Formats: sequence, structure tokens, C-alpha cells
Amino acid sequence: MLTRNSLCLLLWILFDGGLLTPLQPQPQQTVATQSKENVIHLPGRQPHFQRVKRGWVWNQFFVLEEYMGSEPQYVGKLHSDLDKGEGTVKYTLSGDGAGTVFTIDETTGDIHAIRSLDREEKPFYTLRAQAVDIETRKPLEPESEFIIKVQDINDNEPKFLDGPYVASVPEMSPVGAYVLQVKATDADDPTYGNSARVVYSILQGQPYFSIDPKTGVIRTALPNMDREVKEQYQVLIQAKDMGGQLGGLAGTTIVNITLTDVNDNPPRFPKSIFHLKVPESSPIGSAIGRIRAVDPDFGKNAEIEYNIVPGDGGNLFDIVTDEDTQEGIIKLKKPLDFETKKAYTFKVEASNLHLDHRFHSAGPFKDTATVKISVLDVDEPPVFSKPLYTMEVYEDTPVGTIIGAVTAQDLDMGSSAVRYFIDWKSDGDSYFTIDGTEGTIATNELLDRESTAQYNFSIIASKVSNPLLTSKVNILINVLDVNEFPPEISVPYETAVCENAKPGQIIQTVSAADRDLSPAGQQFSFRLPPEAAIKPNFTVHDFRNNTAGIETRRNGYSRRQQELYFLPVVIEDSSYPVQSSTSTMTIRVCRCDSDGTILSCNVEAIFLPVGLSTGALIAILLCIVILLG
Repeated sequence: MLTRNSLCLLLWILFDGGLLTPLQPQPQQTVATQSKENVIHLPGRQPHFQRVKRGWVWNQFFVLEEYMGSEPQYVGKLHSDLDKGEGTVKYTLSGDGAGTVFTIDETTGDIHAIRSLDREEKPFYTLRAQAVDIETRKPLEPESEFIIKVQDINDNEPKFLDGPYVASVPEMSPVGAYVLQVKATDADDPTYGNSARVVYSILQGQPYFSIDPKTGVIRTALPNMDREVKEQYQVLIQAKDMGGQLGGLAGTTIVNITLTDVNDNPPRFPKSIFHLKVPESSPIGSAIGRIRAVDPDFGKNAEIEYNIVPGDGGNLFDIVTDEDTQEGIIKLKKPLDFETKKAYTFKVEASNLHLDHRFHSAGPFKDTATVKISVLDVDEPPVFSKPLYTMEVYEDTPVGTIIGAVTAQDLDMGSSAVRYFIDWKSDGDSYFTIDGTEGTIATNELLDRESTAQYNFSIIASKVSNPLLTSKVNILINVLDVNEFPPEISVPYETAVCENAKPGQIIQTVSAADRDLSPAGQQFSFRLPPEAAIKPNFTVHDFRNNTAGIETRRNGYSRRQQELYFLPVVIEDSSYPVQSSTSTMTIRVCRCDSDGTILSCNVEAIFLPVGLSTGALIAILLCIVILLG
């Protein structure tokens, strides 16, 4: 290996020739001359020079790192021009590493390295040299500074500080698709030789990937790599120094490369026909079977959507995707009936939810399979002809009268006879009976609409061949009203009239109530009885809307003459048979203001003419007390 020291010697040989050195070198010059013997001449007072061999300006020594020789490594020599070889000059060394790393022969000025050096630990040492007169111990010239550089050897291999690496690239990528860039670091001197010049290569991973030898960029080397064929690749990368030449040091790292999925595969059914058997008793909404298409893609690219192709089963069945298993779950939308239809056939289509148009454009990205469903016969309970039975009966219907009937049938192939029972948990069991064979319902007690207007209970039908198979239906019986109660006037039963009332004024509006269940359109009529209609003080005005008004027939009323009036009112309903009643209203005469507002209805003192005798007054007061009593 060509070291820098040998380079200096070579340069001295190449440029050897005569040259006069300066007669008076500058005494403060700190730059020394290094000859072919690796000598640094310390500046000082010099005599005239004759013609000598050419030298070069140089202020540094070089020492090889990692020296393994048995003797201390010779570095170079310090020499003063004032040293005549008579042993009167002493050389001293100070500074970086003096005495511990480097030693100097005080007489000859020879410098040696006494231990092995590592450039990567410390690349250079700065020292100071001086020549001292042994007798006077005074410096012969100023102190000079020089550098000992540790010369690099290729003792460090390249290292991948970030390895091992993990990378990914989409499957089906074209050749040259970028994957990852790796970088190796060499601790050797990048400015000297090729020790730190790294070249990258692939030791394992061809022919799938390639690497740029200078940049370390990894790219795909094969087209259309398929994740479904191989997903994981382990690539071994080597970095070699010395520009990759023989003898260079090398380091390696692993790059784990994953092919990420793209949707390049459509779902496929493993078979063309799926056979399912479904009991006719399956409830609506229940899952009656599963089918599955296979998609080798991964993640969202493998998500499948199932659809029933319009046809035979489109109205009876539905299909949804199980998100965990990607199976198609067939569900029942309407009830099945073996006796009506025993088999169904329809087609199911499987397709991807997320399409990659690079591959979708190449052809259909879906698959179709046929589903055949066989309906299984189940021994079912009887079926009532109606979901709800509603009946009516008058409240005066005699006990034992048939008011209606229910009907249930066994629809299975081996038809069985049916028996009927009243559900004893319901509230109609004691008022009605049912014929177990015919299903007719009759009254069992007298009914009173005013006590119970409606009955709601259940009828059970069971198969004679299998009594455990039963059905239940609700019965709603409305008790119809018989007109047995007359209408009565609603409150109030008392009203007032002003003393200054005029004829034709309505002083009160009244209505009627009937405890019977009045059918729609029933009317109440209001009138005076014949005996009260002769010269009445008040009359009844029927408004023909189930209300009436109490109307005045006089021009003013006097409390002194009569404080209370009693008015009989006859009310009739319109049902059959017609019922009527007479209610009496009390009308009190009151004192009112000009606007008709009542001021007082209390009894007030009656003032008599002056001049009556004491006996007459006593008689009048007695009469008033008797009347009030």
C-alpha cells in the first residue's frame, strides 16, 4: 500500500536536483522542511548553504494506524540546523500525546509511536518541538508546532445503522418501481483512498429486486409479481468498501419486503350449484343457509357483496354478507308453505365492493352460482280462517243463543280433525261457551252492556292427531245497547233571570245525557209538558242539535211578586223503544244592572205603606215567616 510517507520519498526521488536555499531564513517561521528521511528541520540561524538536494515545505508527519510491529513505530526526526552533531543540543517534545503516545530521543531527535493508534478514535495529534542548549538550557530557537496525522488503513467495514429494513411495494408493479433506499456508513477516511467508498450489491433477492450500486436504491426487477403467489421476500444487501474491489471489507443487512395487495382477482364460487333444505316453519328474517365465494385478495380488496339475481326467489329470499367470514347469508323474507310450493331456484351474484379499474376493465369482475332450496314439510298446527273474530250481541239476548262461530283447518297433507276450546285464562270463559266440534259460540249468562260493554278472550284450536299442536285466535264481542234508560237533563238544574228581562231572551242552554250506548245519529228533543204550556212565564226552545234554550216570555219579573219559578222540561230520545223523562228546572229572579249582570239574588226587606196599624204589621210579618218556613 502506498502510504503518505512513501509518497514523500517518491516525490523526493522524482524532483531531486540542485537548488540554493535562502541565505537568511526567517527566524519566526514555523513551517519546517521535510526531507526524504522524514525530517523536520527546526528554523534557526544557518550558515550559507551550498547546492543541496531539493526538499519540500512540510509541517506534518504521518504514522500508520493499527501498527502491530514488535518495535515502536518510527515516525520521523526533528533536527535543528544549529545541531553540529557534537552532542550539545537536546530535543524536547510537548503537546498532544507527548510521552504517552509519542517519545523522542533527546539526542538524535528521532520520534517513535509507542502504542498502536486508531484514526477513527483520533485522526491527528498536535505537538510542539524545541531544541535546547544542553549547557545553558536555553532554547536555540523559538518553539515550533507540527502535526502527526494518523494515516488511515482500511480497518472498518461498512455498517447499515438503520437495518434491518422493512419495506413494501404494491403487487403487479412495473419493473423499476421504487421500493426503498438503504445506506451504509464506513468509519474510514473518505478523503483518503477508497477505504470509505462503498458499493452496494444484492446477495440474495434476485431476480425479483435490483439495487443501484452507488445510491443503494432498491427497485423491482420483475414485472407483475403476484402477492397471491408469494407475499414476503427477504433480500440480503451487501455494502463493500474499496469501491467493491478485491480485498475490500463488506457489511450486510436484511430488507424484508412485502407485496401489498391490489384488487386483481375477482371472487369465484367453488361450485356452480348450492343445495339448501329449509323447513316450512322457518320464521321470517331467519338465516336459512350460507354460501361462499373465494377471493384470494386481502383486506378490503377481498370484501364481497352478494346479490340475488331477479327471478324465482327475489321476493321470498334476501342475502347479506357476513363481514367476518365474507359468506353470503340467505334469509327468509316471507313465510314458506310446503303445501303451496316445494322448491325454489334462483341465482346469486358475488362481486367486489372496491374495484381497481386497471384490472376490472379486463373483463367481468364477478361470479354467479345457482341456489336450489327444497322446502321441508313440517307438521303444523291448525290455521284459523281469520286473524281476529269480531261479534255483536244485544244485552237482552237469552242464554244459549249462538252469536257466531270460528273455523280452523289443518293444512298439512294428512289433514286432521280440529277441536276448539276457550282459553280459560281469558275473561270471557264464564259468559260464553263454544262447541268443541263445530266452533260455534253461544251466550252462557245474561249480558248487561252498562256493566261490561265488550268481551275479549281467546279460542284455542288443536289437532286431534296431535293435540300438542295448537293455534290461538282472539275473539272480540261487543255488547249492543237496548234502549232501557230515558235521557236526563244535564246540570245545571237551576238558573236565574233578571227582573228587567225582556221577552224572547235565552237565559240558559241545557243538554241531555243517556246511560244507554247511543248509536250514531241519535237525537234528543226538548219541550214543555202540555199543562205547563198554557200561558207560561218561560218556554223551551229546541235547537235541534241535542241542546235547548230556556226562553223568557214576559216583560220583566218582580221578586216582590214571585222570587222562584219551577219549569218542567220533557226530554225524549230517538231509540227504540222511545224513552222520555221530565226534569224540573228552578229559575230564581235576581236584581241585575243595565248590562244584565246579576247583582243580588238574596231576599230583601219589603217596605209597606206608612199608616198601617201595629196589629196589621204583626199579621203581615207572621205571614212572611209562615211563607219562609
